[in-house]
Amino acid sequence: MRTPTALAFALALSTLPAHAKDPALGATTFTVYEAWMSPAQEPGEETEVPKPLEKSLGSTAPSTPRESRKSRGHGQLRFAKDLSKAYVEVNIQGVNPDDIRMFHIHCGPPGVLGPIIVDFGESGSPAKKFSEGKFSVELTNKNVVFVKDMPGLKPSLPEGCPAELGLPGQTKTLAGLEYLAKKGVLYFNLHTKAHTYYGEMRGQLYPVQE
Repeated sequence: MRTPTALAFALALSTLPAHAKDPALGATTFTVYEAWMSPAQEPGEETEVPKPLEKSLGSTAPSTPRESRKSRGHGQLRFAKDLSKAYVEVNIQGVNPDDIRMFHIHCGPPGVLGPIIVDFGESGSPAKKFSEGKFSVELTNKNVVFVKDMPGLKPSLPEGCPAELGLPGQTKTLAGLEYLAKKGVLYFNLHTKAHTYYGEMRGQLYPVQE
């Protein structure tokens, strides 16, 4: 026989509103991060490329100082709340798509060169993916890059970034990517023929403010 206390507890539970939601919403509702891209966020000028890396990572066209570049961009990174997929949408201005060499999401705090975590050129030239300055792509776990090589770079990276070769704990899922986005240590970086090493313009990703 139930005690009055047990009965009261059971009654209280039965009157609580249901908190569980429709599982299907996990794929159709999103957590959104955005970046306003500009040359000013690049941590150095193209003329400062380390000498040993000039041949492999240097520019193939004359560079322009950061304050003189007209390139700008805005990008969003939207994670489905069940973290099964993510969507990237970017709009750029002041850049000839034919000049684009690489486009990535990197891991690193503001002002720090960090490793690539998503490579938008893995399946072909990223320049061909821009249409009238707009870029759109869907991401899954397979798009999260396991960093094997960082030639010449030994940045001081925050927790969870793929920092050293072969160490466990490198980010390999969208769930890990979203964790880094929450910490503010992801950034878009667009690389062109004239600005290949540091990049044409960069945008640190932060949560969208309602």
